[in-house]
Amino acid sequence: MGFPLGEEHRMIEAMVKDFAREKILPGAAERDRTCAYPREILREMGELGLLGMIVPQEYGGAGVDTISYALALKEVAYACASTAVIMAVHNSVACGPIYQFGSDYLKDTYLKRLAKGEMLGCFALTEPSAGSDPASQRTTARREKKGYYVLNGTKIFITNGKNADVAVVTAYTNREKRHKGISAFIVEKGTPGFSVGKVEDKMGLRASDTVELIFEDVVVPEENRLGEEGDGFKIAMISLDGGRIGIASQAIGIATACLDAAVNYSKQRIQFGRPISQFQAIRWMIADMAVDIEAAMLLTLSAAHLRDQGKPYTKEASMAKVFASEMAQRAAYKALQIHGGYGYMKDYPVERYYRDVRVLTIYEGTSEIQRTVISRELLGV
Repeated sequence: MGFPLGEEHRMIEAMVKDFAREKILPGAAERDRTCAYPREILREMGELGLLGMIVPQEYGGAGVDTISYALALKEVAYACASTAVIMAVHNSVACGPIYQFGSDYLKDTYLKRLAKGEMLGCFALTEPSAGSDPASQRTTARREKKGYYVLNGTKIFITNGKNADVAVVTAYTNREKRHKGISAFIVEKGTPGFSVGKVEDKMGLRASDTVELIFEDVVVPEENRLGEEGDGFKIAMISLDGGRIGIASQAIGIATACLDAAVNYSKQRIQFGRPISQFQAIRWMIADMAVDIEAAMLLTLSAAHLRDQGKPYTKEASMAKVFASEMAQRAAYKALQIHGGYGYMKDYPVERYYRDVRVLTIYEGTSEIQRTVISRELLGV
């Protein structure tokens, strides 16, 4: 890899790789089959600092940079995409906004426990009428009396929503201002009126939960607001920029697993008297997968590096996300094609990779939204 990585980066990558291959990978297929949430694995990940990677040590996190986080998430995704998306959401769009926009009270009350893995977080933005257009959301936060808001609304497709202890929730405090009237709040699970609705039966990532969250006259203290009133849209967009680096890293991990599976199978499968790895059609598919993965990795690390330098990275994060997510789908297609009929069967992991990878071009901003962001940054309009 041409990107210059430091010794600490390599050490973190190697440590997470060993942990993921030993503790996460062996049960991945069974968790997918039974939709079993990896609770014990998450506990161990918390002890290793993987649930608060970019949170400073003073708030209970590991205090590493975004490059280290991307490398770690890649290795977790290689072993189990479901576990990786839990890790990505918790780090990027739960811990991230609280660290960047939370008060000292919110950091002391929630961030320290989230970063240590003592609590799990989720991010509640999407609604039935508001996917790519978050300004169309209908959830409201109404001031009833000084010091409190009352939340009403429904969120859907919320990763970690069933198992999370706290949710970062967006809601309108002033609908007339459109996106500038959206605010963000921290809502604890167990608060009266806050409940989990439908649990989705998904195509892939089946060991992670995706649910509906319902808010019925939920009283939230003013001190649980992130930033000022009207900052919610900005908070969500900035958080999603970081989240897109995470999704790109997840895509690279799955694609690398596809490549390794294809290489190993092609060496073992004998047709016409020799391993299929000796046929040009197979070799070129494998070569294309490797080139794509390398390119996606460099795009992702470039975006992560910009973020670590405190420089603008919105365009680069969207580039990494759209390229890596679409690349991973190509890799899964080629890996399954190389496996032939066996790849279509659940006996082989590429069947799971094929299902897991499909959502990567949809969540945390569709490929179409990424291209809109990239073109807007380039054209300035």
